[in-house]
Amino acid sequence: MTIMEMAREMGKVIQESDEYKALAAARTASDNDEDLQKQIEQFNVLRMKIEIESGKDDADQDRISSLNEDLMNLYTEIMQGEKMVAFNAAKETMDSLMNEVTMLLTAAVNGEDPATYDPAAAACTGSCATCGGCS
Repeated sequence: MTIMEMAREMGKVIQESDEYKALAAARTASDNDEDLQKQIEQFNVLRMKIEIESGKDDADQDRISSLNEDLMNLYTEIMQGEKMVAFNAAKETMDSLMNEVTMLLTAAVNGEDPATYDPAAAACTGSCATCGGCS
């Protein structure tokens, strides 16, 4: 089996993992939430309004400030929504898994024994202040 064939096989295994399934379900839930999609659309409209106003020679700084405040309030509302919180948590878990996979592969390329290499232990700096948590 070639490296690319193994990588394709790994991709299939990743897609069968609980982490991937949770991320896919959270993404689908977010994508199918009409209220959330309307909020995201409003967010994008506000961003465009800010860009347009900021690009004017006689830009109204009070209007820009007001639009920015509206934008930040809407962003906070979006990010605190139940489905977005679930999506972000699932994405963080999946990203963590993928980081460990990348660390393992990088270590193997650098001569480490992939059978014994522990990405979680290698990531530990010994300081809990810089830690995302033990696996």
